[in-house]
Amino acid sequence: MSVPQAHGGGELGDLEPGTRQRAQLRARVIDIALVALCVVLALWTVWSVVGLVRGTAGWAYSVVACVLLAAALVARTAGVRRRNLRSDR
Repeated sequence: MSVPQAHGGGELGDLEPGTRQRAQLRARVIDIALVALCVVLALWTVWSVVGLVRGTAGWAYSVVACVLLAAALVARTAGVRRRNLRSDR
């Protein structure tokens, strides 16, 4: 989909500044990065809890992993809510 440029020179491509796709790109990249971070932190949490149960890891690693996972999930949830509120306007 092309959008005519306001300053008279041809048409804009999909990811040119000023297009809707360009505005959505940043939100999508942030969303993908937060999902990846949550997955990595969840794996680390499970690994450290299993290590704690087996006695091969310290409890501090489990606590840090759980706290970081909780913070990432809160950030992701807040971002999704903020984006939904913005789109309702």
